[in-house]
Amino acid sequence: MTPTPRTLFSSEHDQFRDTVRRFVATELAPHHAEWEDAQVVPREVWRKAGAAGLLCCSLPEEYGGPGADWLYDVVVIEELSYAGMTGPGFMVHSEMCAPYILAWGTEELKREWLPKMVTGEAIGAIAMTEPGAGSDVKNVKLRARRDGDDYVLDGQKVYISNGQTADVVVTAAKTDPEAGARGMSLIAVPTASAGFERGRNLKKIGLKAQDTSELFYSGVRVPLANRLGEEGQGFSMLMTKLAQERLTQAIRSVAVAEAAIRWTFDYVRGREAFDGTIADFQNTQFTLAQLEAETTAQRVFVDWCIARHLKGELTSVEAAKAKLVASDLHCKVVDQCLQFFGGYGYMQEYPIARAYIDARIVKIAGGAMEVMKQIIWRDMAKRNA
Repeated sequence: MTPTPRTLFSSEHDQFRDTVRRFVATELAPHHAEWEDAQVVPREVWRKAGAAGLLCCSLPEEYGGPGADWLYDVVVIEELSYAGMTGPGFMVHSEMCAPYILAWGTEELKREWLPKMVTGEAIGAIAMTEPGAGSDVKNVKLRARRDGDDYVLDGQKVYISNGQTADVVVTAAKTDPEAGARGMSLIAVPTASAGFERGRNLKKIGLKAQDTSELFYSGVRVPLANRLGEEGQGFSMLMTKLAQERLTQAIRSVAVAEAAIRWTFDYVRGREAFDGTIADFQNTQFTLAQLEAETTAQRVFVDWCIARHLKGELTSVEAAKAKLVASDLHCKVVDQCLQFFGGYGYMQEYPIARAYIDARIVKIAGGAMEVMKQIIWRDMAKRNA
């Protein structure tokens, strides 16, 4: 997909990529339009993905996972992105929910949920955002108070991906409302719990096949053992894992940009206009050349970040830089590429139209662009104090 030689992947990764690509072509692409109308991906698709090895690729074998390196997860993210498959919430499940349980869950909790997440029998979600707390995660209001050997949760979450289908939701809650960021904890909440309710499946301008929900907690009782890590450490856990989340966003954005340029290159060479093709015009050539160069540069940086992450060295600032620039590039590429399609670019049956609709969220999800700039600025100020 990319003209840039990539040294990250081995032949085994390439073989797995072929497997993922076939799965996407046979099990996802033919049905994605139906799922967009239904606003949800059927659970059977998750089980098929689990059987094909696409879920939680890097989970250890002792918890039912393949025990592969994180590059296998990267392959899944990229191949879904190349094909415009925004419906299956595999990234939230595998890259955001499961890692928290693996890193900080009790042994019992890990054995209860992780094997089922690998097979697709159980679907995971992570619930941070609230009506009054978006990118400012430490401002969450959902309360978790102790009552004997349980926590009792009351509050609301919103914009939760996989919200309609999730079986377990890693929930950010205030266990000590007076302690600010140090009063937050993460609790794994089974959605079968009494008092847990899903709100409506939210209608979005993009990502229409991906279910996104309001969640309501009304006296939801879960064991203290469902807390991840120590009480009050939730915010620091989120900050630790948000670097990976932001890197996955950047990986997806670069892959979409590469795909959009390829779709457009193929289209302009075949589209006749004014006794030639659209590709014959200098404006077309210069615009696509510029986008290609910028995407190549971002690909190199994101691959560098991936290599850093594999060694456990990726910083939150580096991840913020990757997400900031890749998100901006993502939106720029699909916008400028759509223009070459003319009226066809406005039709949803064209991948470029769907990519344009789906793109806008990348400047918000995983931390708004303004938050990324704050993170980068604070690092600049600290280094130059």
